[in-house]
Amino acid sequence: MTPKHEKQEFVTVLVRDPRTQKEDSWHSYIDYEIFIHTNSMCFTRKTSCVRRRFREFVWLRQRLQSNAVLIQLPELPSKTPFFNMNNPHHVDHRRQGLQEFLEKILQNALLLSDSRLHLFLQTQLSPEDMEACVSGQTKYSVADAIQKFASLNRRFPIEDEERKKEETMQTLIRRVHPPGLDLVMTAFHVDVKQA
Repeated sequence: MTPKHEKQEFVTVLVRDPRTQKEDSWHSYIDYEIFIHTNSMCFTRKTSCVRRRFREFVWLRQRLQSNAVLIQLPELPSKTPFFNMNNPHHVDHRRQGLQEFLEKILQNALLLSDSRLHLFLQTQLSPEDMEACVSGQTKYSVADAIQKFASLNRRFPIEDEERKKEETMQTLIRRVHPPGLDLVMTAFHVDVKQA
């Protein structure tokens, strides 16, 4: 039994909003939005949203399996040659399967410790870039990659509100406080503090 003041950890994952993307003039694919909302200490960001395609899920499953050989990973929805991206039933069936896959993965503490999973869920890095990051071949760490993506991808209402307030404040400061005044104001604050 947990005390009332302690919050139970949760991880909510939604796979939604399938979109057809053009790869070139002959090839298209469907990607899906992965939305994460959590209070888990395992995650760098508590809310994130990325887009992934089916073959990236296949890559993730292979990497997780190679790092956790004793764990029976859930299956992905089968890749069928009869999959029709113009058939809403096929697309939704795959979406549901991808969501169930992630829900099961996120219930396993050992799998939650895999950096590739976090990069997959919280950045738009390609599988090659995720591998490079995890193996230390990049100038940035896993946490840096997640934070940088989050700062570039502000899609959530609270973050948008904060950004708008900051922009409004900067505009007001520029109106009241012309750019050349910075030096004068800095000197004034220094003189006042020394007095």
